[in-house]
Amino acid sequence: MFHLLDLIGTMAFAMSGALTAMHKKLDPFGVFIIAFVTAVGGGTLRDVLIGRTPVGWMLDLQYVYVIILGFVLAILFRKKFDKLRTSLFLFDTIGLGVFTLIGLEKGIMIGLHPVICIALGTMTACFGGVTRDILCTEIPTIFRREIYATICIFGGIVFFVLKKLNLENDILYLVTSIVIITVRLMAVKFKWYLPAFEHKVK
Repeated sequence: MFHLLDLIGTMAFAMSGALTAMHKKLDPFGVFIIAFVTAVGGGTLRDVLIGRTPVGWMLDLQYVYVIILGFVLAILFRKKFDKLRTSLFLFDTIGLGVFTLIGLEKGIMIGLHPVICIALGTMTACFGGVTRDILCTEIPTIFRREIYATICIFGGIVFFVLKKLNLENDILYLVTSIVIITVRLMAVKFKWYLPAFEHKVK
């Protein structure tokens, strides 16, 4: 289940990156690069921070194949995505939920404190999207009013609360991912935002 969720998250973020790049009218090479860095950006940062090198995707070509598949599917079915921004949002949300979980588990594996594990999960989930947005000349979603990183932190808290209940790992992974995805969908549907700071020049 853990490995499967990792691959699903990788493909989701690859498609999210590809759709963003196509929206910006980049050439096929540019679309592939954006898809790739979106998919592996968070995991690469995580692995470097915990001293796991070479980083994960360099040791397992499955991740490269999944990214290529996500890129190809995004290209082939781009006209099927009637609402590009909706499709981008859904893939990004799936990646957010899954990658938060991956980061949490990696932190636990090396014995990090739960607070650090939550920070690691948040970085894993968000940094690929930050890189994507910067390369596509957008203000990263994490820095805007939309609830994004906060959801990852909330998901991390839910994860450790459920872990105290001694649930089976597969159920724990699934429930945590669903909670993160559901909360983000609700946040967008009901327009939940963090307050923005305003600076008025006199």
